[in-house]
Amino acid sequence: MRPDLVDLAYLLAAILFVIGLKGLTRPRTAVRGNMLGALAMLFAVVATMLHQDIISWTGLLIAMGVGSVLGVVLALKIEMTAMPQLVALFNGLGGGASVLVAGAWLSGKEFSEKLASGNGFMDALTATAASGLIGAITLSGSLVAFGKLQELKFVKDISFPGQRILNLLLALGSIGVGYLMVVQPENAQLWFWLLAITATTLGVFLVISIGGADMPVVIALLNSYSGLAASATGFVLNNNLLIIAGALVGASGLILTRIMCVAMNRSLWAVLFGKMQSGGTMLSDDEVYANVKSTSPEEVAMMLEVAQNVLIVPGYGMAVAQAQHTVRDLTNLLLKKDIAVNFGIHPVAGRMPGHMNVLLAEADIDYDRLKEMDEVNAMMDQVDVAIVLGANDVVNPSARTDPNSPIAGMPIIDVDKARTVIVVKRSLSPGFAGIANPLFAADNTMMLFGDGKQAISEVTKALNEG
Repeated sequence: MRPDLVDLAYLLAAILFVIGLKGLTRPRTAVRGNMLGALAMLFAVVATMLHQDIISWTGLLIAMGVGSVLGVVLALKIEMTAMPQLVALFNGLGGGASVLVAGAWLSGKEFSEKLASGNGFMDALTATAASGLIGAITLSGSLVAFGKLQELKFVKDISFPGQRILNLLLALGSIGVGYLMVVQPENAQLWFWLLAITATTLGVFLVISIGGADMPVVIALLNSYSGLAASATGFVLNNNLLIIAGALVGASGLILTRIMCVAMNRSLWAVLFGKMQSGGTMLSDDEVYANVKSTSPEEVAMMLEVAQNVLIVPGYGMAVAQAQHTVRDLTNLLLKKDIAVNFGIHPVAGRMPGHMNVLLAEADIDYDRLKEMDEVNAMMDQVDVAIVLGANDVVNPSARTDPNSPIAGMPIIDVDKARTVIVVKRSLSPGFAGIANPLFAADNTMMLFGDGKQAISEVTKALNEG
């Protein structure tokens, strides 16, 4: 393939990446943005493969066919509840690919020529070390995150005295090995794989102690790492498109990480190296839940029948129950009765950024009904009935009222200020933060115990019959 055509394909792909990323900023344009990003990647892969004479047209088509089949199978088989795990796995694969590509470059012809000439080592080897360091951390950290999200028994929150010191030593050791790799190019391969091993160990210990409540932040950060590793690999291969694409992913991931941290009122340092800890004495669960009131689907239907403004606040429980389609049916029924329905979306609801938005979009809920936390809180005094479906920590008023709470200061959706609150939940079990929620026992709250999908379906049925 002619070099000028390759450059043109790379330029077109870079433009499509930027436009596609812009489209992902809004729900209405997200599907189109995703398609443009996929088209850009197609141009990039085909141009790279043919330019480097890596594979024939036949082999390229076979590889694309196999990849397409695997992609379709994953898209059809993976449940939306498992989407965070899939994202974590993709992040890890991206990091691992960067490590392998950088390692392969050290074994290639170009490196041998540079080594023989003695020129051009500093920048190339520095980029190779960065690719190996960031990629290895991303690989192992993402696999640990996958295990936590999948709730694998052998992957637990592990912390021990001196863990921060160990992480610091591993980080300094990795940087030191990377430095030796740059200054001793004749032993670059040995130092690189030692760097990969050290960084892989660091990735495990960095993520293994982080709790489930912080997983949305970790997923966003690992996504950024995978982009930075890819960008560093672009410098290794002198591939401008890989540099651009990696930089876009790295920058967007860092921005998203910052948004998640602000939404949780926690610094990135606290997420990576700290734990949610109570600053004082807290009430026991029995004391908090002394005045819990339960209700029935028929009673909830009667309250909805006379309501004018209904707010639904989804959480991870909705994903587990796969209740999004049942929620859509209830929403459509309420709209037919001229009852206003909106959805309150907390930035860290679920187990990855945008988890609730994806679920509701899958159920064809109108994008305009999805309101951000600040917008919802401003209208809360006008809400007649707030239905909390599987959410816990993101609606816990302790964050606002109890300075001793582990989530003190975390911005929440103030559903306790609505006229009536219906909490749909299997039990009074705590959320990721592991603390009781006084909302469940508030004077204006009633608990509808049961599976989220079945409970909402029964409410819809009772409302229809009424």
